Amino acid sequence: MLNNIFLTGFSGTGKTSVGKEVARLLGWRFVDTDDEIARREGKPIAEIFADQGEAYFRALERSVLEQVCREAGQVVATGGGVVMDPRNRKLMEQGGVTVCLEATPETVHTRLSQSSGDGDGTVVRPLLAGDDALERIRELKERRQFTYSLAHWTVHTDSLTIAQVANEVIRGWQIISNTHGGQKNDPDLAATVHTSSGACPIWVGWGILNALGHRIKELIAPKAAYIVTDESVFRHARRAQGFLEEADVPTHIFIIKPGEESKSLEYAQHIYQWLIQRRAERGHAVVAVGGGVVGDLAGFVAATFLRGLPFVQVPTSLAAMVDASIGGKVAANLPQGKNLVGAFYQPRFVLADVELLSTLPRRELLSGWAEAIKHGLILDRELLETFESRADELQRLEKEATTRVLRRSVAIKADVVSQDEKETTGLRTLLNYGHTVGHALEAATGYGTLLHGEAVSIGMMAAGYISVGMGLLSQEGLERQRRLLDRFGLPLSFSGANLEAVRQAMELDKKTEGKAIRWVLLEDIGQAVIRSDVPAPLVEEALQKVIT
Repeated sequence: MLNNIFLTGFSGTGKTSVGKEVARLLGWRFVDTDDEIARREGKPIAEIFADQGEAYFRALERSVLEQVCREAGQVVATGGGVVMDPRNRKLMEQGGVTVCLEATPETVHTRLSQSSGDGDGTVVRPLLAGDDALERIRELKERRQFTYSLAHWTVHTDSLTIAQVANEVIRGWQIISNTHGGQKNDPDLAATVHTSSGACPIWVGWGILNALGHRIKELIAPKAAYIVTDESVFRHARRAQGFLEEADVPTHIFIIKPGEESKSLEYAQHIYQWLIQRRAERGHAVVAVGGGVVGDLAGFVAATFLRGLPFVQVPTSLAAMVDASIGGKVAANLPQGKNLVGAFYQPRFVLADVELLSTLPRRELLSGWAEAIKHGLILDRELLETFESRADELQRLEKEATTRVLRRSVAIKADVVSQDEKETTGLRTLLNYGHTVGHALEAATGYGTLLHGEAVSIGMMAAGYISVGMGLLSQEGLERQRRLLDRFGLPLSFSGANLEAVRQAMELDKKTEGKAIRWVLLEDIGQAVIRSDVPAPLVEEALQKVIT
């Protein structure tokens, strides 16, 4: 990828505050060119303008930029007028990706007035002085607007938080770096989740488990590691242990029984005791090698033991690769419902070896496709079309097709999580399509009858029926979903569940708001919406169709 990120834009767009957050998320150095100029001259920008004039300041600005461009791995906040010099623009284009932070004159004026500065943590630029500040902002911004538009990427900041702008900057940098002359040095890097706790790279590739020791040494360098796994994938855990110990990381293994019954506070207590016996310390790492149950339980333990140990996800099931291992949701079940005790705790990285899927029982493999298909249904029509056109290849786990589709599915979820880490904006809630009824079915059947993906498939059909009943989704769209789920061998209904138990589990669901369930529904293929006004009779009708 290109080596630096240059933030341009008018005063008040937040270049310094956003730049610091981007640098923190990427682990890069932050540079403010105005601060460098002031440090070099030993006086504030306003005094430089007053004593030596604008021409002198611009020459200093170019000199500082030339010096900055000799280094790499930097997020650089530039002065509002730096882009007016074509030599500066050329320097930035050669040294990295240029991202313009945009805002309306009214937003800029409000921010400057509130901060008594330019919104970047420095004093108001002398060029903004005057009786009518807003009109001066309009005039100056209009003169610079064309050169601002020459940036590789633009982020409109008016209604976004600093964290949201930072995520958009990083997304733009990734896209531009990989499509406009940047070299993607790591072909297995499918996506990076950017959250308040830092960046979480996600590697997806065929036969990459042997890179585990190198990855953990590079990103965590723990003095010891503790693998949590289950009996069904113990052989993968032993291989992982070998790769970690080859990297000089002493590693121990704790084995749980497969299935949701193990994702309990009782099992968490057993692991706590085991960690105490092994004298685990805060610098040591917990590594989950397994499916969603293992990842959730190990992550919950990592989040809570000694107030947090570094955590790594090595998913071995399809559902875990595309969904459960990404996003930092860790939890344990209670008898009354699934994931009722938990936290948001991001892994330091996720390493998904697609080749491991070839050892899965066919039923579990097919179950896993439900979560990936869900991503296409709610957010990506093109991905769904790929599932429709290459269903046979994917079910045979053909290397090229499977790896490419999984990388795309992973990138979709990573992008959603980066934008809405803790489900505060509503975007991440879209990922719960099919889960309201799905989780309730799992709870009502004791977590042992249906696999998670099977329950979600049935839940997606229920949500589809509701979507049609609400006048959102066409009958053709519902049929398209039904055909695809059926083609992947996923169930469309279930016989034998207690309807009243399902209803009670739905009422406890974490997606409720007040007493109303927040339903994730489809308006079209690739377009989901959240509704809390679904009539009870329509819900009952949908339940009757999927629970027979």
